[in-house]
This record gives sequence, structure tokens and C-alpha cells, in this order.
Amino acid sequence: MKHSYSKSISVLFLAFATVFTAIAVTPVTDGTVLYIISPKDGDVVSNPVRVQFGLRGMGVAPAGIDKPKTGHHHLLIDVAEMPMMDKPLPSDDNHRHFGGGQTEVDLTLTPGKHSLQLILGDMNHVPFSPPLMSETINITVK
Repeated sequence: MKHSYSKSISVLFLAFATVFTAIAVTPVTDGTVLYIISPKDGDVVSNPVRVQFGLRGMGVAPAGIDKPKTGHHHLLIDVAEMPMMDKPLPSDDNHRHFGGGQTEVDLTLTPGKHSLQLILGDMNHVPFSPPLMSETINITVK
């Protein structure tokens, strides 16, 4: 009976350690800058809209790759309320994941005004600490 109890405690400890490790926040490297290369704030563009991502001070690696000083891009499109910064970022039409390490995308957006912003996620899609975000840019699709 004692052996079984000890084994259960060990399994529980391992489960808790795994959960806490999965949601641990990764520190950002000092001086790192995340930005949108193009389009520029205020641009009037046509579909498809090519968005190029810029990152200085850290590298880009696919999601799931545990390599120091790297992350991958997430593009927020028309997001009014920021997602939680201590949990994996959502994945939907307004929160696009580039877990393959991509540094640009061609988007088809509805005509009108749109906002774009990048957030760098760690290997688990969790924003760095403090969150590394680009400035929000506003574009108009004609």
C-alpha cells in the first residue's frame, strides 16, 4: 500500500510540473524589437495584402522548438481586446499563428480599414515576458 501511495504522489508531482512548465513565461532578450516591415501605417493596399514581419535582437524558430532567444510570430488582425499574456495565444481569424517560423504572409482582407499588430510567442505560443509586441498599424484595403 505504501509503495502505491508513493507512486501516486510521484505521478501527481510530475503532472503538476508538466502543467507549470507548459505555461511558464519566457523572458524576452533586452533590446529586442518586433515590427511590421510592410505595409506601413496608413497605407492603402489591394488584396492580397503582403505583411512582412521584422524582428531584431532575437531569432525566429518554429513552434515546439526549444532554442534560446527565439520565438515565432502571431499576427493580430482587427483585435480590440488583447489576449491573455500568460497563456498560449488563441488561434482564429483574428489571431493568426505562424508556428512554422514564417516571416511574411499574403492576406485577403475585406475592403475597408484594418489594424495589424505582431506578438512574438515562445515555443508554446505564450507571449514573452514582458510581452514583445509591434506597434499597431492601420491600413485601408481598397
